[in-house]
Amino acid sequence: MQISAVGVNHSTAPVALREKLAVGSERLGASLEMLRQYADCGVILSTCNRTEVYATAKPGQPVEESLINFINALTGVSFADLLPHIYLRKNASACGHLFRVASGLDSMIIGEHEVLGQVSAALEAAEKAGMVNLTLRNLFQQAISTGRRVREETAISKSAMSISSVAVDLARGVLGDLGNRCVLVIGAGEAGRLVAKAARERGASRLAIFNRSREKAEALAKSLGANKVASDLDEALAEADVVISCTSAPHMVVTMGQMEEIMRRRPGRQLVIIDIAVPRDIDPEIRMLDDVVLYNIDDLTDICNMNRTRRERESLKAMKIIREEADKFLEWWQSLEMKPIVAALIQKAEDIRQAQLEMTLKKLPPLDEKQQQSLESMTKAIVTKVLHDPIHYLKEDTQHKKEYSKMVSEIFRLDREKP
Repeated sequence: MQISAVGVNHSTAPVALREKLAVGSERLGASLEMLRQYADCGVILSTCNRTEVYATAKPGQPVEESLINFINALTGVSFADLLPHIYLRKNASACGHLFRVASGLDSMIIGEHEVLGQVSAALEAAEKAGMVNLTLRNLFQQAISTGRRVREETAISKSAMSISSVAVDLARGVLGDLGNRCVLVIGAGEAGRLVAKAARERGASRLAIFNRSREKAEALAKSLGANKVASDLDEALAEADVVISCTSAPHMVVTMGQMEEIMRRRPGRQLVIIDIAVPRDIDPEIRMLDDVVLYNIDDLTDICNMNRTRRERESLKAMKIIREEADKFLEWWQSLEMKPIVAALIQKAEDIRQAQLEMTLKKLPPLDEKQQQSLESMTKAIVTKVLHDPIHYLKEDTQHKKEYSKMVSEIFRLDREKP
């Protein structure tokens, strides 16, 4: 069994490409069903910073090629546009990559919390779709456990910023104190909740929530003490000083034409818009308008680089934990391949032991039950001691497992039928 991962992230692809490859929660179930045509088992992990597909396959199967074909078929992005930005990971490299992702080391903001929940949600969705086997389940569960351990045993997430809080800090850097500013959050999902919470913590006293589901917007506003639930987006935009948009909509939420009209209604008032959605919510052409400052998620890079530098020391501690946990998983995973050969070796030895014991008992004078049990125990002990070192060696030496597996099978003729 081979483990493969194919994907793009914020380091390899711009937001314009990432938004085309994004798989929102509303599409995830159907996308996993489509993945079934390209891989027997697989998990899709899609966040604002990455889209990755993990899958297992038998040795020799061109699963990486199949996964690239899947991404092409799912998104319609051409191979010419996709291939320069895509990365491939296999076996130990794929496992280590997922462990770094879950631990927040592969994020734009080192140590951010959201990705751990996103990895859990990806596994849950794949389980629901029936696309998870034992290997993938253990891989993702171990990655999630590793992410928790990294956050518990290092300071990687101490006072950790999220994309949401960095967005609020960026607005504060442009406008200064947010105490008398109106902050409009577009989106009432988890990202919206985090944005609104960060805005409150950073002193925003005028907070408005807009969401296509008014019920969700009202629930979020109530939980955070927001001043307003906006029913009309244009009016809310005209009133706002800061807009942070983070919906999961597959289309633009705010267009250029819409924004031109809104800015005419508020001459001379600066508006800071931060679009942290992937796909993007805000038409990028809006940055051309007077008095509009527009940032997208890739514009947060400078702040994120500062964060990365501060956390380098903790990253080294985290990598030590990741290597430990990855080694545990790899040892378990690679032992799966040896189990059939070890079981066959033990079974053959047991068959020989039983046959020889029966022949010996026929030649000996009648033995009582206790004597027979002693002879049985002795022969079992001999077989166990003879096989102990070879079996231990097969399990421990993972580097040459294929060659040794084949060699043991040939030496002991394990692949031949019993006479």
